[in-house]
Amino acid sequence: MSEEQSERKIAVIFATDVVGYSASIEKNENQTLRNLKDCRKILDTLLAKHKGRIFNTAGDSVLAEFNSAVSAVECSTQFQDQIRERNASSPDEKKMEFRIGIHIGD
Repeated sequence: MSEEQSERKIAVIFATDVVGYSASIEKNENQTLRNLKDCRKILDTLLAKHKGRIFNTAGDSVLAEFNSAVSAVECSTQFQDQIRERNASSPDEKKMEFRIGIHIGD
C-alpha cells in the first residue's frame, strides 16, 4: 500500500428529474418552465430542511449530496408526497411527475 492515501468519506447522492420533460417542453415550453419553477421551490425547501446540498443541475435534473441516507430518503419521500398533493389539486397542464434515485458510497 502506498504511503499516500486519499481522504475518503461516505456520500449520499440524490438525483431527480421530471418524467416526460422533453415532450412537455415541446408541447408548452412556458407552462412547463413555470411548473418546474414551482416544483423546484418545493424541492429547495425540503433540501434545506434535510440539509441536502445541490451540487449540479441541468434542465430538469437536480443532483444533491446528503451526509445521511435517512435524510435523503425522508427528503425524497416528502417531496413525492408534496408533488402528489400538488398534482391532485392541479389541472393536467400543471401536473409534473419526478423520478428520484439515491446512491450511497465513497
